[in-house]
Amino acid sequence: MSDKLKQVINNQSNQKNDADTIDQSDDIVQLVGFIIGDEEYAVPILAIQEIIKPFSWTRVPQVPNYILGVFNLRGSVIPLVDLRVKFGLQAKKHDDETRFFVLKQGDEVAGFVIDRLTMAIRIKKANIGPAPDTIGDDTMIEGVGKENDRIITILKVDKLLERDF
Repeated sequence: MSDKLKQVINNQSNQKNDADTIDQSDDIVQLVGFIIGDEEYAVPILAIQEIIKPFSWTRVPQVPNYILGVFNLRGSVIPLVDLRVKFGLQAKKHDDETRFFVLKQGDEVAGFVIDRLTMAIRIKKANIGPAPDTIGDDTMIEGVGKENDRIITILKVDKLLERDF
């Protein structure tokens, strides 16, 4: 497990709950939050294989512009997706806060570039609403979480890992 993922998990265990305390009997969703552009997104913590600092990758011809290429992670060749570009934002040069996170679901694995990692999030299922009606059925949005004054868009791991190239 990467040091950054361990740090996120440790932060989660130290996370203080405000007046809205979470009872052990409540249904809780555990997520990892991250920033793309000006928006906060999250994915289920169990879908994350690891979070790593950016390193070199190999470009691949004839793929969509949001596919940066592939990288080697301990012998596995993994595609690298720039979520900024996939979400219609301008590409951005990587900085000290940029991270790659590797998602895994079943046999599907891919790496994703995020602008910044935020924190581990524990949120009650009751505080997660459905994806907005304005988005079609084929959306990559699982739901919208509300925590204190924050709105967090929760993404579907299977849609992120879907190969549409």
